[in-house]
Amino acid sequence: MNPVITNLGVMLVMMQVSRRLDMEDEFTVKCIRIAYVVSNLIIFGLYMYTRTIINKKRDLTTLKYMEQPSAFAADSEGKLITTTVHQYDLDQVNAAMKSALQGVGMMAFMHLYMKYTNPLIMQSIMPLKSAVEQKIVQIHLFNKPSTGDLKRPFKAPSMFGDLAGGAATDKKTVEAAETAGKGGIKEE
Repeated sequence: MNPVITNLGVMLVMMQVSRRLDMEDEFTVKCIRIAYVVSNLIIFGLYMYTRTIINKKRDLTTLKYMEQPSAFAADSEGKLITTTVHQYDLDQVNAAMKSALQGVGMMAFMHLYMKYTNPLIMQSIMPLKSAVEQKIVQIHLFNKPSTGDLKRPFKAPSMFGDLAGGAATDKKTVEAAETAGKGGIKEE
């Protein structure tokens, strides 16, 4: 099912649930906090287990692609990236963990400093759903083949849809970048 539609459905349901809860009751707030912490522990456990699986597989197949420049970058040319599938997958898991940590930091600020409790309800479900839907988790934890949408390098989701493009992996583009003297960034 489309993640956007399921996210919308989950948000609507969780908004209705949060309206029915008494946010003034200390026991209710404590239960919401516990649910949020448990959810984040599950998320980090999921990412750590995925990292363990990646390290066990240790796929050293070479992966070359042209990284598309940021829309806000001054230079209009992408960089040639040469790495291994193992390193690429580890980088993807690390980026997902960093994103999850930033979410925890933001929620800590909103809940502890600004005294908002309602977002904790939503954030105990949505990041968990997002973690299970991560492409790297789908490949390694659920053993889905890395073809189609799960083909490396992953297309970055864009608010502009397919207009933003993604990493170029076709042989012609990669060879052109190699022969143009662009060099490449070799990640190990």
